[in-house]
Amino acid sequence: MVFSPALKVRARRQAARLGLHVQGHVKAAAHAKFFDSIRPQKTNHDLVRIGGDGDGGYLVPDDLAGIKACFSPGVDYVASFEEGMIARNIRCFQVDASVEKSPLEGHPLVDFQRKFLGVVDDDLTLTLDRWVAEKMPSQGDDLILQMDIEGAEWLALINASEATLARFRIILIEFHDFENIFQHFAFDLISSVFDKLLRQFVIVHVHPNNCAPLVNGRNFAVPSVLEYSLIRRDRIVATSPAHDFPHPLDQENSSKCPKMELPSFFYAGAGEIADQFELES
Repeated sequence: MVFSPALKVRARRQAARLGLHVQGHVKAAAHAKFFDSIRPQKTNHDLVRIGGDGDGGYLVPDDLAGIKACFSPGVDYVASFEEGMIARNIRCFQVDASVEKSPLEGHPLVDFQRKFLGVVDDDLTLTLDRWVAEKMPSQGDDLILQMDIEGAEWLALINASEATLARFRIILIEFHDFENIFQHFAFDLISSVFDKLLRQFVIVHVHPNNCAPLVNGRNFAVPSVLEYSLIRRDRIVATSPAHDFPHPLDQENSSKCPKMELPSFFYAGAGEIADQFELES
């Protein structure tokens, strides 16, 4: 049954008078187009694992020579990824207002600030633009970004300038609350963040974090937490679709939670995605 736009408006207004919120589904065609646009690619750079076993380790393009600094918002009580950077003589900048100090406090290559990454610069938060400009003012230095900030990544990235993002040769992000792609407002934000990143970067790996179960939408399910690895486009010679998931270097983030496979529509071809979402190819 198809309802007219006027009837939909009246239904939403009536629901609002009852204190209810009614929101339509994101169309299957929009989801299919989105997943087709974010398919991971193989490049001329193999992937290496940096960080500890389980949680905290990332698959990274093996193109680290010459990177001057790592920016790592989100600090845990261990910092195995930053230790991997330090082993390569890469300086590490950390921010997180939820902890008192860095687990690597005192190391000469570590700089910690007790602030959150956000969309304004004030006593509690700072923007990615300001942080990078203050710590690494030389525009010629290539950097790496490793971000795990519990859902604040969406606004921090949409707020970041194209020029600041271009400073990073490699970006590693743990995206949270991915199930919000089932909601119109959040889907627009999520797809806009990926559109912004893909203007300058290529996705080279995706890993589902099994800390939370798959979340069901209208006709498919997605992981709530996903780890993405990207590399700047000027660092690659050629690409081809990546189909081998999980990667041999992948590990489950939590040994206490059920294993999780990445749903195939995250890396399938356009025709397979159309079949998944029941569209005509």
